Amino acid sequence: MKRVGLWIVAAMLAGSLPAQQVKWNFDRLAAKAANSVDVTLDGSTLRLATKFLSGQDEDEAKVKKLVAGLKGIYVKSFEFKNAGEYTQADLEGFRAQVRTPGWERIVGVQSKEDGENVEIYLKIDPKGIGGLAIIAAEPKELTLVNIVGPIDLDSLSDLGGHFGIPEVDVEKKK
Repeated sequence: MKRVGLWIVAAMLAGSLPAQQVKWNFDRLAAKAANSVDVTLDGSTLRLATKFLSGQDEDEAKVKKLVAGLKGIYVKSFEFKNAGEYTQADLEGFRAQVRTPGWERIVGVQSKEDGENVEIYLKIDPKGIGGLAIIAAEPKELTLVNIVGPIDLDSLSDLGGHFGIPEVDVEKKK
């Protein structure tokens, strides 16, 4: 997804996150996809991965601190040979969970020109933001993201370049 990073940046404006995992099962889509990626990093895996980060390097120390409170990062991405190999109905199980009370859609982008659609949802709870879910869809590509656990969304870009997460150039306010 060429613009997913842009929409993740938009979500960074929202606040901080304690936990709310969206559950999904997309084995059927993975079977139809030409390529698929499944990233499942639960809390213990994230803590293990941070042991390889240096506390001496400023950037790595920020990432280490940011990841310490996360309960999970979950990403599913599918590339299809032809448009139309997945439908909106294939996404309904995921969407149904983020349409329940407490979830709020903060970004919705639809491009009729190139068929790209992006939705970003936040789970609002009494302590603040309780979850983040992203649906990024193009005619031949589909990506779903769920980040679980307390996190300062302004610092989310610090994860870029680590754990297989692409770097997103974000200009931060001083």
